[in-house]
Parts: sequence; C-alpha cells; structure tokens
Amino acid sequence: MKNRINKKGLTVYFIGVIILCLIDQLTKIAAVNTLKGKNPFVIIDGVFEFYYLENSGAAWGMMSGGRIIFMIITVVIVLAAIYVMALMPNKAEMIKLQTTITFLSAGAIGNFIDRLFLGYVRDFIYFKLIDFPVFNVADIYVTVSEVCLIILILFVYKEDEFAFLKRKK
Repeated sequence: MKNRINKKGLTVYFIGVIILCLIDQLTKIAAVNTLKGKNPFVIIDGVFEFYYLENSGAAWGMMSGGRIIFMIITVVIVLAAIYVMALMPNKAEMIKLQTTITFLSAGAIGNFIDRLFLGYVRDFIYFKLIDFPVFNVADIYVTVSEVCLIILILFVYKEDEFAFLKRKK
C-alpha cells in the first residue's frame, strides 16, 4: 500500500507557516521603525531590552557572512518538513508534532526572508543580564520548536508512530 498525501495536514501547515511568518515579519518591521538608529528601549534596566541589530551570521554573529550556507540549510529543513507533513497521518495524536514542525519551518523561513532580501537578519530582543545573543520572533520559533521536537522524539512518540516515514515496498 502506498503512502497517501495528507492534503489537510499540508494545508494547515502552509496556512500556519504563512501566519507565523507574517507575525515575525511584522515584528521586525516594527523593530526597524521604532528601534533602528535609536537607543535601546529598556523594559527592565540591566535585564531585558529591545535593541536593534542587523546580524549577518548566527548567534553572537558566528559564521558572519554565511548567508548562502544558512539559506541552503533552510531550504533543506523546509523541504524535509514538507515531506514529513505530507506523509504524516491526520490523527489527533500527531497534532503536537505537526505544530512543532510548523513553528520550526516558520522560524527558518522568517529568517530566510531577511537573508534573501536584506542580506542580514533583523534582531531586536536582548536579555542584557546574561548577555544572551540579540534575537527575534523567528529565532524563538526555531529554538522552542527544536526543544519540543527533541522532547517529542525522546519522550512522547514511540518509534512505530514514525512508521509513516518508512518506504513501502
């Protein structure tokens, strides 16, 4: 028996990715309009602030100038996500995994859009207390979804629940 394409799951995935990317892009536009070229907007002095930064690399500016590599990685991740979503059974127990994959894709695409059109990623959220890298909404999507994905794979789903990914003979 051949794997069937989950059209409903793909539709929900694409709508979710579009909505989440819009939220990411709107927050970045707001950050540019209110923070670029200005002093940080302090929420809690010495702890948390909005601080505009144009980042051509990853966290802490690592791999600065690695735009093409990041773009290739994003394409691979999103294609893999679409493949998994297309084959995933449309069952209630898969909603956690579907949601996680949707957020991961949206975060990857949100920063991909910046790299493609601007050559850098617009970051603006800064935890000054621990000197955490300045980040954005797409980064939150990616980071939280990666943690959730690890938890789901290790503690929630059993190996046989991923049988839909195995090739049928």
